[in-house]
Amino acid sequence: MDYVLTIVFCLPFFYLLCILLKFLENKRHQGCYILDYQLYKPSDDRKLSTEASGDIIKRNKNLGLNEYKFLLKAIVNSGIGEETYGPKMVFEGREENPTHEDAVTEMEEIFEDSIGKLFDRTGIQPSNIDVLVVNVSMLTCMPSLSARIVNRYKMREDVKTYNLSGMGCSASLVSIDLVRSVFKSKRNQLAMVVTSECLTPNWYSGNDRSMILSNCLFRSGGCAMILTNKPSLVHRSMFKLKVLVRTHHGSKDEAYGCCLQTEDDHGRVGFHLGKSLPKTATRAFVDNLKQIAPKILPMRELLRFAVLSFARKTVQNVLGKSSWPTRPVIDFKTGIDHFCLHTGGKAVIDAVAQSLNLTQFDIEPARMTLHRFGNTSASSLWYVLGYMEAKKRLKKGDNLFMISFGAGFKCNSCLWEVVRDLEGSGNVWKECNIENYPPKTLENAFMAKYGWIQDEDVATFKFL
Repeated sequence: MDYVLTIVFCLPFFYLLCILLKFLENKRHQGCYILDYQLYKPSDDRKLSTEASGDIIKRNKNLGLNEYKFLLKAIVNSGIGEETYGPKMVFEGREENPTHEDAVTEMEEIFEDSIGKLFDRTGIQPSNIDVLVVNVSMLTCMPSLSARIVNRYKMREDVKTYNLSGMGCSASLVSIDLVRSVFKSKRNQLAMVVTSECLTPNWYSGNDRSMILSNCLFRSGGCAMILTNKPSLVHRSMFKLKVLVRTHHGSKDEAYGCCLQTEDDHGRVGFHLGKSLPKTATRAFVDNLKQIAPKILPMRELLRFAVLSFARKTVQNVLGKSSWPTRPVIDFKTGIDHFCLHTGGKAVIDAVAQSLNLTQFDIEPARMTLHRFGNTSASSLWYVLGYMEAKKRLKKGDNLFMISFGAGFKCNSCLWEVVRDLEGSGNVWKECNIENYPPKTLENAFMAKYGWIQDEDVATFKFL
């Protein structure tokens, strides 16, 4: 009888123990880890040097003197150096009439190089991939880009494929979020994310200033990465995803229209960058930080900020607003060791750095990526990450903060934990002589070659 009573008494505890063990087991399989990633580095004959860029600008017969000066000044002040890469058809002088085959070829070059090298280095076979996510915002084709990858690498028949388009520069974190959602419902998965942009069909040959600016900023690039939730592969992984937050302001007309693929007055398709873009990006950035800050910062920093904010409000109510004019600022560096910023442009990097009170050391990876590779759209973040890795900054236990902006308008951010010390082996930055970075000067060679553009009389003579 005592034995029966003991069993009856222990059953609820045994049941609770089973629930707890099941919860812990599910939690163990719901992690999201980056196993490895591979950046794309085009061949040297695709470098857009000072001479090549000047020739491309002069080839555009739709430009007047003012547009010509505007473009050259934009390049001089962009933060982009001499060694960024452009699409092949630009070097062949066909930017006004590229073919669909040109666009597909540009993508297949990226896929073959980055994905092939990634499989070789990790030892993972294409047949092991369970989920494939491809994000290329400005190219849609049939069969889809993911189908082309499946065919090229002969992946399994039951591989789950996703194609994301129109997401802009923030697309890679959207892809990561999609993979994370799959991992929550399926165990022991391997996912591949391929992130890039297709410049070939989107090179603008008109004279609308809001559209020709994109030619100065965007460059060829791409990245492939493998993610997993397999507990057996955790020790081999590089990063663990801790938090990811997405902010979307598409319901606001001003935000929706500040980054837009559209036609100019002559029917030429281009990518419009509106004057409201800085204000829109700031609002999305602030809203995103409000959501992610409580999730990534230590309680002591949140408490300090709350106390100072309350004290400031109280003092202002009693003594007037002029008594404490400076707002309290959250110190994000209390919970973050490294900052991986989107290379949207020199002004974007500087604005984010000022908002987060970052040092030159903190923004060096983003500035150097913009200088060496330009804005490669959604893959930019991973070139910044590659710079940090090649510089051997990333140590086990470090927290790394990523933030990106994209059309829509969107601001996405996430926090990664470095799983092991990283040495940067197989990194394209190694091929770029990482020891020479940062260079002594970032002065753009366009200034030396086209400095005469500042003088309108001389410019008119030279232009004509």
